[in-house]
Amino acid sequence: MNLQVIHDARGNDAGVFIPMDDWMFIKINYPDIDHLNTDIPDWKKQLIDKRLECIAQNPERIRSGEELFEELDCDI
Repeated sequence: MNLQVIHDARGNDAGVFIPMDDWMFIKINYPDIDHLNTDIPDWKKQLIDKRLECIAQNPERIRSGEELFEELDCDI
């Protein structure tokens, strides 16, 4: 993939140019890519914030998915 970074007047990264063939390949392999710019509803943001707060308050409770499956006696 031959991406080109576009810079603003100050030299900061401002965007990326993706050649059309590469963009079509991405769209075929990731059909929902056009919907990635949609905003997350406030209720989802609040839920994420609440979960992150719980993680920060109780980091010892975080376990890997593998541990969870072992506890549930499921095959991975």
